[in-house]
Amino acid sequence: MAPRPYFFGVYHWRERLRRIALSVLLLAASVVVFRRGRRALRVLAVVVSAGACYRGGDAARRLLSPPPWALDRRKYDALGSVLALDGSDRILDVGCGTGRSLVGLAPHLPAGASVVGCDVFDDRVILGNGPALARRNGALAGVDVSPVAGDAAHLPFADGAFDAVTACRVLHDVPEADRDAAFAELRRVCADDGTVGLLELPITPDGVDDHEAYWRGCLEATGLAVERVATVDRPTRDGTYVAIAATPA
Repeated sequence: MAPRPYFFGVYHWRERLRRIALSVLLLAASVVVFRRGRRALRVLAVVVSAGACYRGGDAARRLLSPPPWALDRRKYDALGSVLALDGSDRILDVGCGTGRSLVGLAPHLPAGASVVGCDVFDDRVILGNGPALARRNGALAGVDVSPVAGDAAHLPFADGAFDAVTACRVLHDVPEADRDAAFAELRRVCADDGTVGLLELPITPDGVDDHEAYWRGCLEATGLAVERVATVDRPTRDGTYVAIAATPA
């Protein structure tokens, strides 16, 4: 029997489906006008229908970007390569969502480790984002995930509860007003002899060009010493992912 495919959800599904529906309505209205209207209205109908086809097609393409079943493992391998996870019995992935990061890191996780995935599980942004999907995708990758609902800036765990804490492509989405608190929480729940792993996009506040230096600075400002850094080119867009491993200073 073929293995079941992963399903990591559909990103920004409400916005993109709304654009597709609007484009279909505009296209239908343009067809009616073209058939019944005068020459000037027919020209306008052609212009509107062309725009509707372009916008609807773009939204449909973006609806499956990234593909809900695909995993770009390179960036997670980069994080796994800089993290020292051997001997980590308790691992927390902050912002696990539907489990994409857990599946990506699965080959680097020690056998028998206790793995917790924490997320707000908001399905308004990612279709299907919930504990059940995170648990399912983790199980397909051989990871027994315990999902816990929580906010990155207010993690519901005790001080030093985990040997390793990871945050993959999530902290850039945390509002700037709460970002310092989120990094402080990563440090707080990490054991003093543990490690924190960060995987981030080149998305930084306005006026900040060096995203590697920015994310390093965020970790260092909260009492973490950067140990190792790796970068990976993004396959479809400019810029690089940065993977950083840091330990309590």
